[in-house]
Amino acid sequence: MTPVPINDPSLTPASRLEALKNWATDNKKPAHGSGEINNHIHTIYSFSPYTPAMAALRARDAGLCAAGSVDHDSIGAANEMLEACAILGIGGCVGFEMRVSFKGPFAARKINNPDSEGYAYMTVQGIPRAAIPRAMEFLAPVREQRLQRTRAMSITVNTMLKEAGLAEIDFDRDILAVSKYAEGGGITERHLLAALAEKFILKYGKGPKITGGLEKKLGITVSPKIAALLADPLNPHYLYDMLGVLKSEFLPRVYIQPDEHECIPAEQVTAFAESIGAISGYAYLGDVGESPTGDKKAEKFEDDFIEELFTELSRLGFRAVTYMPPRNTIDQLRRVQQLCAQWGFMEISGVDINSSRQSFNCPEVLRDEFRHLLDTTWALIAHERLASVDTRFGLFSKENPLAGMDLQQRLAAYAAAGKKLDLFHPDESAAELVNKPEFFFEE
Repeated sequence: MTPVPINDPSLTPASRLEALKNWATDNKKPAHGSGEINNHIHTIYSFSPYTPAMAALRARDAGLCAAGSVDHDSIGAANEMLEACAILGIGGCVGFEMRVSFKGPFAARKINNPDSEGYAYMTVQGIPRAAIPRAMEFLAPVREQRLQRTRAMSITVNTMLKEAGLAEIDFDRDILAVSKYAEGGGITERHLLAALAEKFILKYGKGPKITGGLEKKLGITVSPKIAALLADPLNPHYLYDMLGVLKSEFLPRVYIQPDEHECIPAEQVTAFAESIGAISGYAYLGDVGESPTGDKKAEKFEDDFIEELFTELSRLGFRAVTYMPPRNTIDQLRRVQQLCAQWGFMEISGVDINSSRQSFNCPEVLRDEFRHLLDTTWALIAHERLASVDTRFGLFSKENPLAGMDLQQRLAAYAAAGKKLDLFHPDESAAELVNKPEFFFEE
């Protein structure tokens, strides 16, 4: 049984890591490694049921060989995630995700963001350890803007709750205080919807009455499948099942569009990533059929203009494209892979984990079409660890000893380096490799 302190958001990161060390001491038998990886795990520093320490442990127990944290507008999980992965002996990497402005020819198009036209999701990954404070500073005004926009949305929600005869949301108590905002975490729409869900649970309890309450008070018709889940008071995923309904059926009614103070221009973020030796990635969504997280409707996104988009990604200075093999069809992803090869983009894989219902496993990466994503993950890990010791060893650094190689050759060399790291002591191991750069050329 996993000790509760590992997943206790009220404790300090140091206390959670100490609990994880104690767990690891008592559970020395290594987990069965599947070879799978996941570089896109959300934590309590945006919205997720998992602390960074717990995210690493869940990844390890699922057989993953490497795991990475990616939070919305936040790098707050980074140090705890890296330490937790080292305690468990799995590869670790960190980054953040944010929405940015893609104006010009894309101003009136939905790109990869279901909520907005002209704004797109992107990631900054492989952040060298010394650059984490700079990333936190860079994100601070974005976090503040999103906080204020969410607060404004809560006013509309409270008007609806008052009219429905339900308890209103106290933003500071019900949202801000239960988030990790004070520790560098982000506030998202899910925080607001979770607070709304709690008001319905307070009124109707967990059980079949809540479905009727949602329909009567908010006009939400719940599907039979979700109604059956909400009828079970012992459902361990109750809050997240409620969130799926509210995000899909309710959020559009109260959503306030962001502006460029919150969703800053994409080129500003790619330039920042370059300045700290990190890797900027466009988050490919693709036309959506059935959403793996249950909170996205079937809808068309960037597939119809993807070649034009890739031209723009290159102009804006992106280094990579991230995508999720379980989310798309093989034809969609083959097209993305071809365009990445054409434009010289690194491919990064990861499935965004932000619900207790989601599996940490991604067996699709073991298929022949996607096995190269295992190597790009190890290359990402090597980049992050080596650049943490010496920025010249960043994968895209102009001072890199392999700068004369093409991207695929560099990725292969970095993947080999990543696999040579002592994952229980990755920083010390990386320092040894940096002092012996000929390791790149060893068989």
